[in-house]
Amino acid sequence: MATSPVPAPAPAWFTPRAGNSSDASLPAPRLWTRPFALLAVGQAVSRLGDGMFATALTWIALRTGGPGAVAVVASATAAPLIAGSVIGASYADRHDRRRLMIATDLLRLALVLGLAAALAVGRVPLTGLAVFGVAEGSAAAIFTPARFALVPQIVPASGLLRANGILQACFMASFWIGPLLLGPLLVVTAMAGVVAVDAATFAISAATLAALPRIPAASAGTPRLGTRADLAAGWAAVRSAPGVLLVLGTFTVALTLASGFLAVGLPAWAARAQGGPGTLGLLQGTAGVAELTGALALSQIRLHRLAPTAVAAWGVLGGFRLFLGAARSLAAGLPLMAGTGLASAATDLPVIALLQARIPARHLGKAIALWQAGVAAAVTLSPLLAALVIGAAGLTAGFAVSGAALVALSGLSLLALTRRRATANRSASDGGPRCPMP
Repeated sequence: MATSPVPAPAPAWFTPRAGNSSDASLPAPRLWTRPFALLAVGQAVSRLGDGMFATALTWIALRTGGPGAVAVVASATAAPLIAGSVIGASYADRHDRRRLMIATDLLRLALVLGLAAALAVGRVPLTGLAVFGVAEGSAAAIFTPARFALVPQIVPASGLLRANGILQACFMASFWIGPLLLGPLLVVTAMAGVVAVDAATFAISAATLAALPRIPAASAGTPRLGTRADLAAGWAAVRSAPGVLLVLGTFTVALTLASGFLAVGLPAWAARAQGGPGTLGLLQGTAGVAELTGALALSQIRLHRLAPTAVAAWGVLGGFRLFLGAARSLAAGLPLMAGTGLASAATDLPVIALLQARIPARHLGKAIALWQAGVAAAVTLSPLLAALVIGAAGLTAGFAVSGAALVALSGLSLLALTRRRATANRSASDGGPRCPMP
């Protein structure tokens, strides 16, 4: 019989709230500690570079081989995240997350500097862009789950929801505001210089992580499990949580129906409107500002129906997407992108809050990684699907198909959640064990 694990002593700056520390809905007494500020600032700067670079890479691929090349590069970047994020989360749950993140930041710094050097010499072929995408995506597969899992180690449990709301607002805002920098930077430098600026943000991220105090591994004081056993335990925890699998499945399918039409369709929309990379950046940046507004608003609201909120948001997003393809001018496209950004905030934050509320802390990293693996699978397949639909039906009809499918999926998922809740309530009224619903 295994002995009860002895928790590792908390650092001096980590001061959990007295009482039920597992209640993540309580406000945190000391959220803005030095470690949390370092993590938030460093990762916000890194995501600023990511957003700028994502738009730049999209434009580079478009000029290299058209919409098909954009789809290939986007899929190559996302593919390693499908399995890599889950395995990386298991590793991060059992080892020093901070050191792991620093190592992958330095690796990505080297990769992006290499791409900048290649662009300075001449045009990079599609094969080279795809290889770069696979390498960068592999590093991100290790970094991303470690970043999510590090938060509970530096923030008291009572402050997790608020902390993640603030972090997600910073990350999303930085990622979407980043494209707004592309146009101004291209006035003073070439595309190679833009890529080099993104490389500098990885250096800043590594430096802020190195400034964090040493944090014990999450598995300190607990029985050490192998990778297979650890993954199995995490999967069992997700399966046993009411409503979680339905929400994660809806998120994955919805993202498959949605994301590719931004990765492939939005550059084509900008080109059709006689715009360049600056126009594309403006469209994406507008969505980012709106997403920031929505995330900040949601971080101040105590959501009681997390699962229905996350599912319904996809229907709202689909409503805006229905009309985007038909818009022909920038003045018409910007409000629709703003609406898409507002809805996007409501698709992400409730999912994170739902996982934190329903999944035990020792499996939270793996549960979030499972969500990220679904995201990666969707982002890998969606550009190819979007390219096929747009090629066959045209840009206007392609966006309409995407929007209508999202509205239908949202309605079906809401219906399933309603029936599940009704079944649980009937079971409780009959004297059976009540299964709490999110």
